Amino acid sequence: MTADPDLDNGIPIRLLHDRVLVRLEGSEGERRSSAGIVIPATASMGRRLAWATAVGVGPNVRAIVSGDRVLYDPDDRSEVELHGREYVLLRERDVHAVAAQRVDTDSTGLYL
Repeated sequence: MTADPDLDNGIPIRLLHDRVLVRLEGSEGERRSSAGIVIPATASMGRRLAWATAVGVGPNVRAIVSGDRVLYDPDDRSEVELHGREYVLLRERDVHAVAAQRVDTDSTGLYL
């Protein structure tokens, strides 16, 4: 069920229905632009989607497997802490796109 070693090492969790547990990529602090300019965490930006890695999926999830990178809206999330590590719990329908090696090159990888 899981690809995250922290979840495999004794955290008793079973996701239900269409839930997806993801681990955030990077930090929500400062960012750098492509030109190398530091953007502070307090800078206001428009609505921006974020990438995360799926570490667990419920039994009714069809398009995502553990280890996939998923694109989601950080404003529509539920955070959970398991053994001192932060995760986000999403519904499959809240995931905007999936990036994985198994996604066909002819398809967009989008789950709509």
